[in-house]
Amino acid sequence: MTDARRKCPICQRPRSPAFAPFCSKRCKDRDLLRWLGDGYALPGPPALDPEEDKA
Repeated sequence: MTDARRKCPICQRPRSPAFAPFCSKRCKDRDLLRWLGDGYALPGPPALDPEEDKA
């Protein structure tokens, strides 16, 4: 599938080469905010709680 036919993962509009894989700066910024606001998570073991290490 060519890049022009692929869709923006946020709004499903056609991708823009300037903002790939997104269609615009707005969608690119929305994706960044999701990462920063814990909207996305990578699977893995739970992080250690520093308070539990003291016990």
